[in-house]
Amino acid sequence: MAKKGKADNKGGANAPHMRNKRAWHDYNIIEKVEAGIELTGTEVKSTRAGGAKIDEAYVRIDGDQVFLIGANISPYKQAGEGMQHDPARKRRLLLHRRQIEQLRGHVQQKGKTLVPLSLYFKRGWAKIEVGIAEGKQRHDKRRDLKKREQQREIDRAMRRR
Repeated sequence: MAKKGKADNKGGANAPHMRNKRAWHDYNIIEKVEAGIELTGTEVKSTRAGGAKIDEAYVRIDGDQVFLIGANISPYKQAGEGMQHDPARKRRLLLHRRQIEQLRGHVQQKGKTLVPLSLYFKRGWAKIEVGIAEGKQRHDKRRDLKKREQQREIDRAMRRR
């Protein structure tokens, strides 16, 4: 029997990795936390096929649980009508109680929020990376764009040499 390698789509090189690029543009990410995500069978299959979008999603703490709200996981095409999931339902994130309390402490501070950064598979399990973020001002965004453009110019000049 062959050993399982990285190319078996169980969290290896071929596994889908959905990123929330908008979060990096709109927020300064202070800290990152990896959490499991509770998905149904058709949601897992659809996510593996690349049918998930987390661009407009956000994370909310309700009581002792953390939820991902606004993520859109498209219906799985091969499943029957009665087996489909609701694409926009809120999904529970799996964290330890201590981690939830740390996140709650950060969110209670003024100007901080929880933002989903990426959704991926790790050793066959669906994981989501949640960032503790502060909103950027318009001038901060301009400064980041200017810095990125300057770095591009430096890279171009170095390549020409």
